Amino acid sequence: MSDEELKEEQEPEEGAEGIPDQDDEDAQTEWLGEEEWDDEEDEDEIAEQEVPSFIDNGDGTISDPRNKLMWAKADSYAVFKYGINWFEAQDYCESLNEKEFAGYDDWRLCSTEEAKSMFSFTKSSVDKDGSEIHIDEVFEPDGGHNTWTYVEKPDYHQYAEKFSYITGNEFWEHKDNEYSHVRLVRDASEREEYEPEWRKDTKKFQR
Repeated sequence: MSDEELKEEQEPEEGAEGIPDQDDEDAQTEWLGEEEWDDEEDEDEIAEQEVPSFIDNGDGTISDPRNKLMWAKADSYAVFKYGINWFEAQDYCESLNEKEFAGYDDWRLCSTEEAKSMFSFTKSSVDKDGSEIHIDEVFEPDGGHNTWTYVEKPDYHQYAEKFSYITGNEFWEHKDNEYSHVRLVRDASEREEYEPEWRKDTKKFQR
């Protein structure tokens, strides 16, 4: 056999080892499980969409199952028909807890992030002045367009953070400001449920 014939026989074998064919690429792609990952992501999106944002409980409260919160359906304007300052908002919260509104005595002012969770530009309702506010229609209409939060300004405790349901912005407001309102909230589940068993056990000290 000549040298040229030997070279022609060897070249296909070397090419076969160095360059994977299409079948090998398909096999590798299938092994990566890309289709399975896509299906899993789609299932997560569907499951998330099935959880409603807010649920009217029919007792003056609104549940937020996504964030495990429960809101009072109406804000402070429904009671007072005028604005209240931050201290009056605290008193209003205390009065609801004394009455055990809707069967609960752990109502409180919301955090800024919790106030934001109610806001959405895709939602529309009206406040007491007929202006558009961006909260779900499930909440009582004709209320205030903002809410006090419990967040106090560091080193300047005469200010607290307030959230606007018109603009979706938070800002510092003097606690004596009377052109304000409050939406009360409570935790819908006990914090203990999120703790591992070993941490619960460490809380049981024996002497």
